[in-house]
Amino acid sequence: MSRKIAFVNYKGGVGKTSLIVNLASCLVEKGRRVLLVDLDTQSNASIWLLKLDRWNKINSTGVGSLFSIFDPGTDKMKDILVQSVIEGKDGGRLLPGLDLIPTSFNLVDLEGEYKGDAKRPAYLIFQEQLTEIENNYDYILFDCPPNILRASQCGIFSANEIYVPANPDALSLIGFTLLVDKLMRFQQVSASFRRTSMGPAAQVYGIIFNAIKTNVDIEVPKMRMQLRLNQFKTQKRTAPSAKIFTTQIRDATVVRRAVTLGLPTILVGQEGADADSVTSDYRRLAQELIEHVPVI
Repeated sequence: MSRKIAFVNYKGGVGKTSLIVNLASCLVEKGRRVLLVDLDTQSNASIWLLKLDRWNKINSTGVGSLFSIFDPGTDKMKDILVQSVIEGKDGGRLLPGLDLIPTSFNLVDLEGEYKGDAKRPAYLIFQEQLTEIENNYDYILFDCPPNILRASQCGIFSANEIYVPANPDALSLIGFTLLVDKLMRFQQVSASFRRTSMGPAAQVYGIIFNAIKTNVDIEVPKMRMQLRLNQFKTQKRTAPSAKIFTTQIRDATVVRRAVTLGLPTILVGQEGADADSVTSDYRRLAQELIEHVPVI
């Protein structure tokens, strides 16, 4: 059974996509089969992994992008899946086992122009199609935008776990607080559509501090986040085993270079201590996630 994990925070700009792409690649490096589902209308994960030329072909036509699955009679999720998405210059696959459900800018129409059927909300259509392929993977990671609108709802409804990328600042704490409130409301609204086979609605199982700059003391922000997490656990608004991850991801220029190259950091040539430190962070995070098995 795959672990289905949504990454979301109500605060944008926390480095969520770089965290997910690099975490996914490290899980594959450890022998896991991983599907990354891009639910963010900015399409950053899709552009990164497909590189601009391949992504432009999808974006210009809309064919092969996530939004097409919501149009009856067109694509199914299994049809738009890009297997072993990372290509080398010769077209060879550089990281077999990392697959992608890509998105393009037309996903924004899911929030506005899409009417759908109230009896079959978008998140139910998404979940039904995901069921057809989910057993092919050990991990399915949902890159959600910083809200709980329709696109995010797709990932949250299908997920069994939620993790919150955060920066060591007050805005991340506010974003986490808003997220928990909005999550509870969505889970109540969507409860009647859940099937027993899906398991219980996803809860927050962890907070991951990301993109921490050199010489920044995060102990006070971390303490405040822990206090808020403890409060939510007491109120049963997060999972009982929810925690702040021990692994913290440092900020590094190699991450930005990796985006430019269309590669995760584990495939970027070493650039001294900078590259080694953040790549080691991602590898430790992958191992900590593997070991942080929720009781569902």
